[in-house]
This record gives sequence, structure tokens and C-alpha cells, in this order.
Amino acid sequence: MDLGISGKRALVCASSKGLGLGCARALAREGVSLVMNARTEGPLQDAAEAIRSETGVDVVTVAADVTTEDGRTRVLDTAGDVEILVTNAGGPPPGMWSDWDRDDFIAAFDANMLTPIALMQALIPTMIDKGWGRVVNITSQSVKSPIPVLGLSNTARTGLTGFVAGTARQVAGQGVIINNLLPGIHDTDRAAALDKGVVEAHGGSVDEARAARAATIPAGRYGTAEEFGATCAFLCSQHAGFMVGQNVLLDGGAVNATF
Repeated sequence: MDLGISGKRALVCASSKGLGLGCARALAREGVSLVMNARTEGPLQDAAEAIRSETGVDVVTVAADVTTEDGRTRVLDTAGDVEILVTNAGGPPPGMWSDWDRDDFIAAFDANMLTPIALMQALIPTMIDKGWGRVVNITSQSVKSPIPVLGLSNTARTGLTGFVAGTARQVAGQGVIINNLLPGIHDTDRAAALDKGVVEAHGGSVDEARAARAATIPAGRYGTAEEFGATCAFLCSQHAGFMVGQNVLLDGGAVNATF
């Protein structure tokens, strides 16, 4: 299927590895030029060069912490008038409800709610002027099925979901489509860190922890960055223009719900 976005330009955040990289690679394969952002220069440059070599698209990199005002300014100055925005940030640390204080919540809000909102506020006006734009926010299955040990993430990402629910419907008539993509467990560094945490807390091996968690997923496995990226690319495509403010689960069936 031709997604109809060849020649567009996208900003993909946290795209040096994991799900962000999967999204960047999938968009590049559709002929979309990229502004790739991540905090660490080396892995970011390696990822960008691999995409250039494979696809031949133009790739610009910005090594910066997009959750800070200075980092966000640098990223936005480089991005310019992109037509596609993919927001993404690693989740806050796990814990229990009694572990967190106000500063912990503020840090989670900054990374997983306020930063994507700021990026949308900065870039959507130009998309409106062009009469076309796509925004995909990578959130989490936890906004539909809260994960007890990820309370900071549950809270911040649900706040972002509420913002998108209203905003998406305000700008859809001007050609700008905003949706959220909700990953479950994917084979990324984040999943590996959570598996390691289980081992540290309860013993056993990482392989045993991984197998036990995979067994809770109806698909029987962890997701891949490639299939996640392909779904993201579709949400950025010409064919997604009638999908407005949706929360699309990509979790192997882990969330057990009728709706």
C-alpha cells in the first residue's frame, strides 16, 4: 500500500532506538525525510546513518533532551515546518503509590505530558496553515489498563490523552489528524529493564521473567519495533484522515476489554 506521504518531513522524538527508531525507519521507508532526536549523540548518529544508507532519505539529527526548554528549542528550531510529529519519551521509574512525592510527579508530567503538549502547540499551527498534518503520540497501554507499579506513567500519560481528546477534534477540520499509539510489551530496552527489575525483586533469571511475562500476552510474545513502526506510519498516512483522537492499542491482546 502506498501511504501517500513520500516527500513529507517528520520529527520523531526518542528515535535512536526502540519504538521511536522503529517509527523513524518505517517513515523513511515511505520516503519521509526525518529530523531524529535523542539525548545521546553516538547512538543517534548510528541510527541516522543506518536509515540514510537503507532508504536514501535526508536525515537530520538533534542530540538534546527534549523534555527541557533548551533542548526543546533546539529541536524545534531544527525541525522547522514539519508535517509529521511523533512524540515519544521513556517512562518514569516504577514504584508504589507511597514512594512518590510532588517532584516525582512533576518530572513525570514534564516528560510524558507537558513535553508532547508543548511540541504540538509549537508545530500544529504550521500544519494548519498547510492544511495537512499528522501527530502520533506514543503513550502506553496503561491509559486503558493501569499498571500498578507504573503509577507515575499512568497519571502523566492519561493527562496527555485527555488533552489530545479535545484538541484532536478542534483541528481535524483543518487537515491535522492527531492520534495516540498505545504500546504493550515490546522487545526494547525498556522491557529488558523491567524484566531485570522482576529478577532483582523476586529472583530467577531474565529468561524466566521474560517467558512468564510473554505468557500473559494472548499473542504469546513481545511485540517488535518493526511492526510498531509500521502501525505508526499508517497513522501518519493519507489513509488515516478519518481517524481522529483515537487510542490505538498495540499490545498483543494484553488489555482484556470489549471496547
